[in-house]
Amino acid sequence: MSRRLYAIALSLALLSSGLQAQERTEPTVSAALDTVTLASAVSDSVLVERLSALNPYFSLPFNQVVRNYIVSFSEKRGTVMKQAMAMSDYYFPVIEEIFRGYGIPLELKYLAVVESRLKPTAMSRAGAVGLWQFMYRTARSYGLRIDSYVDERMDVERSTDAAARYLKNLYEMFGDWPLAVSAYNCGSGNVRKAITRAGGKRDFWSVYPYLPKETRGYMPAFVGVMYTFAYSPLPASDSLVTPVPVPAEVDTFEIHRNLHFRQVSELVGVPMDEIRYFNPKYYNDIVPGAAGSCTLLLPENWSEAFVAVAPDSLSSHKASEYLTDKVAKDIAAGKREGARLVYTVKSGDTLSHVASRYRVSVKQLMAWNHLRSDRLSIGQKIYIY
Repeated sequence: MSRRLYAIALSLALLSSGLQAQERTEPTVSAALDTVTLASAVSDSVLVERLSALNPYFSLPFNQVVRNYIVSFSEKRGTVMKQAMAMSDYYFPVIEEIFRGYGIPLELKYLAVVESRLKPTAMSRAGAVGLWQFMYRTARSYGLRIDSYVDERMDVERSTDAAARYLKNLYEMFGDWPLAVSAYNCGSGNVRKAITRAGGKRDFWSVYPYLPKETRGYMPAFVGVMYTFAYSPLPASDSLVTPVPVPAEVDTFEIHRNLHFRQVSELVGVPMDEIRYFNPKYYNDIVPGAAGSCTLLLPENWSEAFVAVAPDSLSSHKASEYLTDKVAKDIAAGKREGARLVYTVKSGDTLSHVASRYRVSVKQLMAWNHLRSDRLSIGQKIYIY
């Protein structure tokens, strides 16, 4: 048994709501906030004073756009934003520990709220996945494992470590955190183009008009989230937020053989929903430990019962049902229970995006659909098994 993590033990009602499945992230950045003026109960002078008091490693300028995001997030918060604030008790300490190790500003943890609302299973329309919304190629370039069994974009620690390295590399590239944050959203190439169009200026607001439209509000949204967490804490009595009990301990176990979640559930007693919630990176409910050491997270109250069961008993329990050669072959082939899915290609789709969205490989999509290249046409039907 390895080190102990601290996690929020969500109520079974929340666990059973399907958190294992990937969830669509709602847009945090809104173009409308660039053109309107939101009414606020707080004067601009107070907003400026509070913003200055945050004192991060980088400047947080105040203007109409930033003001609108601050007012929107701090005074007009929806249920999703409030739930993210409730979840931060678990995720922020994990993120801060990793960011501190890389020597990057701890305030960058708020990017995870902008990106995913702190949902490890979140998925964007473009196919970005996880707490930090990594696209497939970027995730692989930073060493995250993505295959038929595992997607480490949904592993909180592994994805945060990759995000820290990515952000640090972007800062070394641009020498400015707001530009690095923007590049995290739209790519370094787009930020370089914006700098060129701005006559070589390398500060965010000089570059702002030349950034992609969806990226312009990204840094202001980040400032709005930071302000909200600092000055608009979540009321303990807020009835719109799913109850979050006192934090419970979660133990991490090293697994060196293939293990199905149902084997653990049936022999140890841990509800499947809890196993799935704390281990979202594993597809098909299987920990592929035989191919290399893997970790399994379980609520601390189940640790003693888990240790009491012999490893051989666990891995052999109904292995002929849960871990057969046919199961392995079906997983490798990307087969799923039920009828095939049919996806209609839309503008901007790529084969890699479709593959990421449905957690299969590009190679599998090409084989199932008899494709000779990865080029797609709008309206084309793609079959996923």
